[in-house]
This record gives sequence, structure tokens and C-alpha cells, in this order.
Amino acid sequence: MFLLDYISNVRMRSEITAITNIVEKYHDFFLDWVFFGKDGTITENDPIEQEKRFKYLDLVASAVILQNTVDMSLAIQTLMAQGETVNYRAVKALSPYVTRHLKRYGDYVVNLHNIPQPMEAAINLPLEIFET
Repeated sequence: MFLLDYISNVRMRSEITAITNIVEKYHDFFLDWVFFGKDGTITENDPIEQEKRFKYLDLVASAVILQNTVDMSLAIQTLMAQGETVNYRAVKALSPYVTRHLKRYGDYVVNLHNIPQPMEAAINLPLEIFET
């Protein structure tokens, strides 16, 4: 029944394809960019160590996605503060999986005295951008 409904329902096919594309983009991001050491091969034979490695990699991926989302939201807020019009289609086309601006092998300095602003302020976008 599902296959018959799938074949005959254009909207359903479109929605499933869109969701599948989002999942595939995440897997490409995770496997190609985050999981790059040893060509993505897990060399440990211990299931506990394998699970730890995937959890650590997922944590790194989530941190990159969160930072990208905050950066994009701040950029949108800046554009709007400058009087630029930002519409829903432009925001909808953004992806948190971008990596061009990241230095995979760079020097990373952690400043524990630099307290970031609350996340709610960073990602709080006005509803007007969601108007088409």
C-alpha cells in the first residue's frame, strides 16, 4: 500500500526526497569532513572503544553545526540591522554543514575567560525573515 501511495502521490515523493537529501548531506559532512583520520576506518576491535569514537565524532560534528548556525544567525541579524531585506527562501537555502571556513589542521586556542553570549540571543531571528 505504501508503494502505491508513494508512486501516486507527488507531494509525498517530494517530501521524502527532501528529507533523504538532508540526511545524506549530514552523512557526507560527518563521514567526509569530520571522520577523516585513517580514511574513516575504525582500527579498534573493542566495541566500547568504537562506540566512544563515534560519540566523540558526533560531538565534534554537533559543535561545528551549532557554531555554523550561530554564525549564520548573527550574519542575518547584522544584515537586517543594516536595513537589508532577508527573505525566507534565502534563509531556507542555508546549510549548517559548511566547512570552507574551518581549518581542520589549524591551531586552536581555547580562551576560558571569553564567555560567549547566550545562545538564545545569537540565534534569535525575527519572524519577518520567514515572510515570503
